[in-house]
Amino acid sequence: MNDSPRAILHIDADAFYASVEQAADSRLRGKAIAVGGTSRGIIASASYPARARGVRTPMPTSQALRLCPDLIILPGDFEKYERFSQLLFAYAFDLTPEVEICSIDEGYLDLTHQPQPPRDSMRWLSQQVESELKITISQGLATNKFCSAVASKLKKPANQIEVPAGEERAFLSPLPVRWLPGVGSKTEPRYLQAGLHHIHQVADLPLSELEKIAGSSAPSLQDFAQGIDPRPVIPTSPDPKSFGEQETFATDQIDETYCLAVMRAMVDRLCRKLRATGLAARTLTVRVRYRDMEDGMRADSLPEPTPLESEFYPFLQTLLRRCWTRSAPLRLVGVRLSNFHTVLPQPELALTGLPQKSATEKLQLADATDQVRSRFGNQAILRGHDLWLQRKRSAGESEGDFHSQPSKK
Repeated sequence: MNDSPRAILHIDADAFYASVEQAADSRLRGKAIAVGGTSRGIIASASYPARARGVRTPMPTSQALRLCPDLIILPGDFEKYERFSQLLFAYAFDLTPEVEICSIDEGYLDLTHQPQPPRDSMRWLSQQVESELKITISQGLATNKFCSAVASKLKKPANQIEVPAGEERAFLSPLPVRWLPGVGSKTEPRYLQAGLHHIHQVADLPLSELEKIAGSSAPSLQDFAQGIDPRPVIPTSPDPKSFGEQETFATDQIDETYCLAVMRAMVDRLCRKLRATGLAARTLTVRVRYRDMEDGMRADSLPEPTPLESEFYPFLQTLLRRCWTRSAPLRLVGVRLSNFHTVLPQPELALTGLPQKSATEKLQLADATDQVRSRFGNQAILRGHDLWLQRKRSAGESEGDFHSQPSKK
């Protein structure tokens, strides 16, 4: 039995959305940029030059512009961020199959049983990501998840901090108590009022006293404070259960035609993702949100799974009208594709009851379109609703905020 200490690496991409935009456009490098919405939106990511001027996330865009008038604000392109995330974690999977993806830009790697020394793996991963993706990551290496996560977030960006085995408690000891899980802006004052300013004070406090402050979470909290965290790295399943997008409008929307065009564009992007992963979907869900934050949601399923956006278009208007039951403007619309199936190899392909030749030709055309867009950009081939949306938005009508992160559940 191998009793050697675990080697857990936590990776955290630096200012991920903003860094991806700078990687994609070298003219933005070194500048104060942010990814966010219109004046009604919030800052989702800010470059380090912007942070030096006081821009933070989440912060209203209007406040960010007051702090940094020359701030370059870009709309979110979550298809691009998802693509960079997939490439980032592809390098992680090159090191070990035990990768737990926590979010689009953070994850844990269990390097315990890998032949390469963990320190070499950390150095290799940093070099690959920076040279190939043109972004940086911060990394923490420790014997457990909590210490590695804390280490990765100290001294960002592009840090590499190792916590040697046996020094976990000493590493955490001087840090402010807010670094502990569950101690946030609302709960931190309770600890400060009790004289607990640093982690070592929580680690040394009698458990009965800590329970008066932290309640039933006191035992686990004290374990964290003492550098104890037995949680395993849980490898992420590679199979997504759904793909979705949503858009928050800058101006509450009453135009059904505009909403349908936005949702068609979403379905286009989601079906490209389906085809890229060799999947087909049966179920389409449409979601709306009113200005009072009340939601409506309806779903319908096709007879057969399909990776083709044109097969979902006819369902959009019906589902939208079934959701939009109030005589009130919409704040948000969203679509989700689910009930996935693996696309069969041609010529066995069967799509929504289409004749075999028609189904195959449609998929071949869609694949060719995807390849052109992948090589020359999304603007290389546009559908009618894409052009219509561009004209509406360039005219300042019905302009939307940035898309929220496409989700995989």
